This record gives sequence, C-alpha cells and structure tokens, in this order.
Amino acid sequence: FSAGFVGWLIGMAINIHSDHILRNLRKPGETGYKIPRGGMFEYVSGANFFGEILEWFGFALACCTIESLAFALCTLFILGSRARQHHLWYLEKFEDYPKDRKIVMPFVY
Repeated sequence: FSAGFVGWLIGMAINIHSDHILRNLRKPGETGYKIPRGGMFEYVSGANFFGEILEWFGFALACCTIESLAFALCTLFILGSRARQHHLWYLEKFEDYPKDRKIVMPFVY
C-alpha cells in the first residue's frame, strides 16, 4: 500500500507541475505555440500524461485489485496514444524540438 501511495503522490505532483508549465507557456496577449520546458518536459513530450499514468498505477498498486489494474492499463493505452500524437505534432511543428525527448515514458518510450 505504501509504495502505491508514494507512486500516486509523485504522479500527482508531476501532473500538477506539468499542467502549470502548460498553462503558463504564453504571456497574456501572446499567440502561437511554444515548446514546453522544465520539469518532466525535459524528458518526455507528454509529461502531464506521464504523471497521470503514474498516479493510476500507484493507485492500482495501493488497491491491489484487478479493477484498479484494468483502469491503470486503460489509462496507459489512451494517454500513451495521445502523448504519441502530441509528440509527432511537436516534431512536425518545431524544427528545434529536442530530438532526444521521449514520448511518455522517460528514457524508454
């Protein structure tokens, strides 16, 4: 339970911090798109998605039920797909997008 709770807590912190970075990419009145930087965005394109995936796998570990694992896996597949779409869009839109940045799992995918 404790390991799952810690995983959930870290995931939530990553998710909140990543959302904060995304909300503050542009100053008031600015338009256009920008590359997110800082936090887990230094490692993955979908830092907010990574945080949420980690949250639900932590929850599944804490609960130790087949239902919570099923929910975590569904979250992984759905948000992993969205993160891939975002990553490909960033690569297409920005010539200077960091080529070593992964999609959603740091150092892996």
